[in-house]
Amino acid sequence: MSVLLECNALRVAVPGRVLIEHLDCAIRAGEFLALLGGNGTGKSLLLRTLAGLRAPAAGQVKLAGANIETLARRDVARQLGFLPQDPEAPPQGNVRETVLLGRFAHLGFWRSPGAADDALVARALDEVGLSALAPRELGSLSGGEQRRAAIARLRVQSPSVYLLDEPTNHLDPAQQISVLQGMRDLTRGGAAAIVSLHEPNLALRFADRVALLSGEGDVSLVDTAHLETGHLGRLYGLSYVESRLAGYRVVAPA
Repeated sequence: MSVLLECNALRVAVPGRVLIEHLDCAIRAGEFLALLGGNGTGKSLLLRTLAGLRAPAAGQVKLAGANIETLARRDVARQLGFLPQDPEAPPQGNVRETVLLGRFAHLGFWRSPGAADDALVARALDEVGLSALAPRELGSLSGGEQRRAAIARLRVQSPSVYLLDEPTNHLDPAQQISVLQGMRDLTRGGAAAIVSLHEPNLALRFADRVALLSGEGDVSLVDTAHLETGHLGRLYGLSYVESRLAGYRVVAPA
């Protein structure tokens, strides 16, 4: 499968501390990569760096083979969608209008949304369970509903690479499963997803690989099938046990 996003000798740092050192990673079409690590280990900063929203301390990020720093933001937005951990601006407009904003990277300066764009919005709202709330003001929705609207907006953007920073924030368990299953389905259609998670069991269920962030520079890339309780113990400073329920591997602190 083709490489959609890659980083070479990437360093992510904050004043006085290197969080990620010399990371080489290639994300291919069809792949779901989960980022795991404790608070402050650099998951959000790594995603922002991969999205081209933050300059790396060293190394480079390539999107479809081009250095992301050389690309116009509109060109990046056609290929890459980023969901931040928290809203970056106060909620404005109604739900449908908010979701439709995801199409503007594809429309150009003078083209108005058409029937095909409206159909994408309707489908995305249905997929996240917000069709009935389309006319509602975004600010009147709960935190979980606003999160689902943000995910719908990202889906109508239709990028080839999805970067999601804790997409399950504010969501109940059923919605968490639904959102991540939707991302998994998109990767099976040829997209790629890099998703930061706090729950290892969600990574075990949905991811092909996991990146284990120590926060001290080291990042270990492990196939999910080979992820062991020892990896998680070293990552979180806890002892884990593993079992199997309903056909899925599950882990829990001992």
